[in-house]
Parts: sequence; structure tokens; C-alpha cells
Amino acid sequence: MLYPTVQRLPQRAPPQSVRIPTMQVVEKSNEGLSRVIAVTIPAAELNARLDAKLKEVAPQVKLKGFRPGKVPASHVKKTFGRDLMGEIVNDALNTSSQKALDDAKVRPAAPAEMKLTSDMDKVIAGTEDLAYEMALEVMPDFTPTDIKKLKLERPTYEASDADLDEALTELAGQAKSYEDKKGKAVKAAEGDEVTIDFLGKLDGEPFEGGAAEDAQLVIGSNRFIPGFEEQLKGAKVGDETVLNVTFPADYQAAHLAGKAVTFDVKVKAIKAEAPAKIDEDFAKRIGIESLDKLKELLRNNLNQQYVGAARFKLKRALLDALDKAHDFPLPPKMVEAEFDGIWQQVQADKEASRLPPEDAKKSEKKLKDEYRKIAERRVRLGLVLAEIGRANNVQITDQELNNAIMNEARNYPGQERQVLDFYRQNPNAAAQMRAPIYEEKVCDLIFDTAKVVDTPISKEELLKEDEEG
Repeated sequence: MLYPTVQRLPQRAPPQSVRIPTMQVVEKSNEGLSRVIAVTIPAAELNARLDAKLKEVAPQVKLKGFRPGKVPASHVKKTFGRDLMGEIVNDALNTSSQKALDDAKVRPAAPAEMKLTSDMDKVIAGTEDLAYEMALEVMPDFTPTDIKKLKLERPTYEASDADLDEALTELAGQAKSYEDKKGKAVKAAEGDEVTIDFLGKLDGEPFEGGAAEDAQLVIGSNRFIPGFEEQLKGAKVGDETVLNVTFPADYQAAHLAGKAVTFDVKVKAIKAEAPAKIDEDFAKRIGIESLDKLKELLRNNLNQQYVGAARFKLKRALLDALDKAHDFPLPPKMVEAEFDGIWQQVQADKEASRLPPEDAKKSEKKLKDEYRKIAERRVRLGLVLAEIGRANNVQITDQELNNAIMNEARNYPGQERQVLDFYRQNPNAAAQMRAPIYEEKVCDLIFDTAKVVDTPISKEELLKEDEEG
């Protein structure tokens, strides 16, 4: 910045200028992919920005005892200088950090950690330079493989008539119907639907919410408190019986929790599950206009599932190919952060006895070694995909991000507004949503550019789970 002096040299020489010292950027440490960059913004520059800001706001200041726009600059500075300098310092921190990285010609692999090294009170007072350090890891220097030369196989499979029949049978099983149970001496059994009247009593007196008429209950559905359904097994139509049960200790109604009660029960009907007939009536019963339309919808749904499974395998093949094609140093902190996230999940699974049997048998050291390799693979692939995306100008639009947030909100029925507000109020959370969108867009770019050959495979091969390596 150039600021004219208020004095002139002898012999009426041309005006001279005083150069205000500008930001200084010094690389203090350079080890592998780690960098420490020191940034200093002189107090003179901050004070010059403050003077310019004061001149800008002074005409708009209104203070008691002064005419509008006539408040002396010294008084404005005394009254508002500290607050204005605070805004200037914050702005300087935000803008100078990126400029410092540009000046140092480094590309961070992750956001830098900033540490102030000056006394902020003195900086705000305008008597000390603003100084801070940025510790960061930089992107490793590598050239991504030529995606035009990649050769990939995309598995394909289309729903067969057998798949459709299986889906229809499963759907019919979900849309259960019941018919009067037939036979001699019909008795209620597991899976039967009984129609009952009941009256619950605590210490011989009916309690609120403990009575119903024509209630339908499937024995074994566990809809009622423990012990109720089991005691109905063997009952016959017309039976009147008394059931003795105890409410769970954690029952939501405190006055019943842990209490022993009785239920006077009358059995009015017993029905057995009827095999569903897959016909026009069945289609209409579940809201579809015809059986043919139902089959069409089911076949399309199956094929969408198979396309999704095929993409998953194609993407896995791509990631394997990219991992094999690249070998470069990885930012240690990125690897450690990825490993920590994985290991926390492993520990949670271990405590909940959810570890896969093969992992449960391994020592902690062996597990850590294996999962650290997975962390390294993820970081390496993330960097490769990011570099390919950058080289091909892959961008995430605001609309794509908004669509992703809306889809996330739909996963919480009844709480959509809270989810949307969360992302609006937490920019970092919204930014994290960009990562998977970006990854999928880069993969789409590669699939469109690489040599991809469709290869038919069996349904069993398609749906077989792959382990991450």
C-alpha cells in the first residue's frame, strides 16, 4: 500500500510516499509433507486499515453533543476504534491465511491448524504486529493415472421370472391374511390370530387402559406384555379364562411397572394364517390396479437394486485399480484421523459383541495393523480422486448439496425441519455432505472416460458381499 506524506522535500521536489510494511510469510518448517508457515501482518498496516475505516464511517456516526457527520475522527476512534480494529483483525486472519498459502505455493491436504503468536490485546490496541503460525500437511506431489487408459468390467444382471416369482411370494407373505381355523377341537396355537375381550385388574380392581373388546392378537407377535400371549395357546372359541402376568419393571406407566395383575379373557374367534393367492384381487388389495402392473413395478424395482449392486462392484474395481496404480507418501495426520475413526467403530463393535468372528479371534495389534492399512488406502484413494476431480474441474453445485441435505432430512420422518435447520446452522456439517457427492461425481467422470465393458454375471455373484482390502 502507498500512502502520500504530508511534507514536501526542499526545492519543491515531487511528493514522496511512505511504504507501509506488508504481510510477511516465512516457512519455518519443512519436513516431508508437514509445513509450518509463519505469517506477520505489521501493526502499521492494520492501523492504516483502521484509519481508512474511520474515514469511511465517520460521516455516518451520530453521537450526542455532535452534529451528524461532524464527530471528530479522534473521538470516533476513541469510541469505536477497538471494535473496528477487532473486525479488521478478524478479516485479516481470514484473508491472509489463504494468501499466505498461495505465496508459499502449497496446497493443503486438510485445513491448517492456526496458532496466534502475538498478544491479541496489544494487536487490537494497534501497538503490536499480528503474528500467527499455520501447521499443515500439504498435498503429496503425484501425477494421477490416465483415466482414459483404465479398463474396467461392469457386472450386469437382469431380473428373471424366477426372481419375480420370489419377490411376489415375499410380498404376499408380508400382506398376511387370516381365515377361520378349521378342524376338530380347534385350539389357538403360535401364529394364530385370536379375537378376544379382556379386562385387566390390579389388586382385584380394573385399571385404566386395561380393557378392550374384539381385540385381534397374533400369538407370538409379542404385542402384549410377556406371558399374556403364551397363556392363550391351547384356548378354544368360547373359553373364558384368567391370565396372571407381571408388567415389566421399566413399563412406561409407572403405577403398573413391576406389578402383578390379572386379565379376564374371553376367546371369541381363532383364525389361522391363510396362504395368499397372487392374483388380480391380491394386487388390488395392496393398492395396485392389476397383477400385470404389480409385476412390472416389482421387476423394475429388482432391476434398480441390481443396477445399484453392479455400480457398487464397478466402483470397487475402480478403487482397486486406482490403489494399485498409485504409491506416494501420505499425510500422517490424515491417516491418523482416518484410523482413529475406524478404530473407534471397531471398539464400539467389540463392546457390543458385533465384531465379525474372524476379527474377534485376532490380537489387538494385528487388528490395528490391518485397519491402519485400510485407513491408508482410504486416504490414498481420497487424494487420488480429489486430484482427478481438480484436474477435470469437477464441481458441486448448491442445488446438488441442497438435494443431498433434503434426502438426509427425509430419513427422519417428522423431524425434517430440525435436520434442515441443523445443516443451515452448521456450515461444517453441510460441507461434509459435499465429500460423498464429489466422490460419486468423480467416479461418474471416470466411468464415462475409461474403457468399461459390460460383463453378465449370476445373481449370486452380483450380490456376494466384498470385503474392503
